[in-house]
Amino acid sequence: MTIIGAASADASLYDDVARAYDAVLVVSFGGPEGPEDVLPFLENVTRGRPVPRERLLNVAQHYQHFGGVSPINEQNRALVDALRVELASNPPSLPIYLGNRNWHPYLSDTIRQMRDAGVRRALALVTSAFGCYSGCRQYREDVTRALEAVGAGAPEVDKLRLFFNHPGFIEANAANLEDALDQFPSDHRSMARVVFTAHSIPVAMAKASAYQPQLLESSRLVAESAGVTSWDLAFQSRSGPPYIPWLEPDICVHLESLACRGVRDVVVLPIGFLSDHMEVRYDLDTETRQKAEELGMRLVRAKTVGTSPAFVAMLRELIHERMVERPQRRAVGGMGASHDVCPVDCCLAR
Repeated sequence: MTIIGAASADASLYDDVARAYDAVLVVSFGGPEGPEDVLPFLENVTRGRPVPRERLLNVAQHYQHFGGVSPINEQNRALVDALRVELASNPPSLPIYLGNRNWHPYLSDTIRQMRDAGVRRALALVTSAFGCYSGCRQYREDVTRALEAVGAGAPEVDKLRLFFNHPGFIEANAANLEDALDQFPSDHRSMARVVFTAHSIPVAMAKASAYQPQLLESSRLVAESAGVTSWDLAFQSRSGPPYIPWLEPDICVHLESLACRGVRDVVVLPIGFLSDHMEVRYDLDTETRQKAEELGMRLVRAKTVGTSPAFVAMLRELIHERMVERPQRRAVGGMGASHDVCPVDCCLAR
């Protein structure tokens, strides 16, 4: 299987040719829209993996806590609407489609709709700022399988680059961090500990990608932009057998460590997530907040970038990049702009 967005061994990883596109495909995770969708959705997510039924039923309760509706769906629709407005007022003006990995609208259905509408070449915007198998390559594999399922006439699809260090992403997160810090009394603001969080992944998967270095770089840039000098990176939402090592520290364990050091005020910024979906609304706003209360800590959870103007403008800029010759790929910090075309061995599964 030839995966979209993969370069041959001797090909350039940067696309300096001006290309014409006639649509944008937003590629996301998907989530249940009602109580009856929850278990079928979770079965889709875990298909091919030896996940005990008890684990599925436990996670299902997280969704039922919100009426069986994943917040990611409405948030993605809001993102599509905001990007549509942005593109209409700041060319290129392109139609936008949404396709999901695990629930309706499935990628194959969306790509079939695009084909029938006459779309011939599209840009894929994956709702993940950081690179690892589950955050980048797996989505590229999903799109490739959907294209193969649609068959003749399916559009060509190119993936937009990762944007963990794009100034628009940093600006939007820094503004949210400042807003969160402002919720503390002035005499507590400087003492509040900032903890960035992201979805944990298996250590073996992390070693096959730049996921952790990218998270550290993005966190550093956001902290510096907000004038924060004391911060940490923690992880959340791990799953899988306990004998498989995942990235640590877990956010709740890290709060215990901070409490032992006398920290009482904490800001948690979920930098690894673009919107307030289930891993934010339940894992942070419910479980982590409860842990903070048990420890006698005051916790403020910073907003995700969502549809903030700086973030949406950044997405438009990334689209424009791929449509002009020799674009200026903006990036801040020391890691440079991510590649347009992924190396063949990029973010391999482990």
